Amino acid sequence: MDAASLNSGTVEVREAHRFDVPRLEAWMAEQVPGFCGPLAVEQFKGGQSNPTYKLSSPSGRYVMRRKPPGLLVKSAHAVDREFRVLAALHSVGFPVPRPFALCRDEAVIGTWFYVMEFTEGRIFWDPALGSVERAERPAYFDAMNETLARLHSLDHRAIGLEDYGRSSNYFERQIARWTRQYQEDVEAGRIAAMDRLVEWLPANIPAQERASLVHGDFRCDNLIFHPVEPRVIAVLDWELSTIGDPLADFAYHLMVYRIPPEVSTGFAGLDLVRQNLPSEADYVAAYCRRTGRDSIPDLNFYIAFSMFRLAAILHGIKGRVVRGTAASAHAREMAARAEPLAETAWAQAQRVG
Repeated sequence: MDAASLNSGTVEVREAHRFDVPRLEAWMAEQVPGFCGPLAVEQFKGGQSNPTYKLSSPSGRYVMRRKPPGLLVKSAHAVDREFRVLAALHSVGFPVPRPFALCRDEAVIGTWFYVMEFTEGRIFWDPALGSVERAERPAYFDAMNETLARLHSLDHRAIGLEDYGRSSNYFERQIARWTRQYQEDVEAGRIAAMDRLVEWLPANIPAQERASLVHGDFRCDNLIFHPVEPRVIAVLDWELSTIGDPLADFAYHLMVYRIPPEVSTGFAGLDLVRQNLPSEADYVAAYCRRTGRDSIPDLNFYIAFSMFRLAAILHGIKGRVVRGTAASAHAREMAARAEPLAETAWAQAQRVG
């Protein structure tokens, strides 16, 4: 089954993620402007970390993101941070759904959550955009490139996010964070390539040039495109956002060029000319042009780090599968990708020298 079938659309709320709907309805009546019930609830198939729900009512459709129930990794599932960054970005017209209200009262549905608007558009689960007309694919890639460059060009201090994260030593802190999360999740087991990366990455960190707001998981399936135009109208899933090195954020987005499809979601080895997709070099050049750079000399390190971080995230999903708290029905398949992705990351590290 392909990624679109696994992730698109909604299903009946899973047993582990059910809650008191009338209590949520009463809360929304008080907190969400213009809301009126009754409320119908479905669960989106996707959402590996925070369970995500479609809420339908006579006043319109909404989306709810919540922390999952059960034992959680410290600092993960920060829906309050998601809500804060959405509010800041929405205030300056950056393409995000309108956030309505955040709830920290666990008595309502059992965990913290927030409600935002439902954005109608298209989500592409194939990074090579196989469902898009061949002639139109470059425009969609350019729209992604422009949106990420625009994010990295925002003054995060001017929109109230000065204390959203520390601006210095981004890689040191990130490597330490994901190393700790990987090593502390004993139930998920060990991966030899991850252990090698844990040693190699801290010893090879390039100097940080600048800091900006970073998304942390910028990829095509976290974007909603206009129903008919090659234009990004909403960027989703801000759980991993912080203040950090924009080159790490860009490399995470770029790494699909180097991930084989048999390892994870990527198109390494694909005939890009035949598919009418921009080359990696051209895509990097477009980002550099938009952000005022000549080049990205340490790109191999940034990509190795990005793959390591994603492998750590997948390793965490494996831990939740073992503990029975995984949010998505296909979490087991995602978890199985952690080891081959870590091996791919180690191969990238060896390219650095």
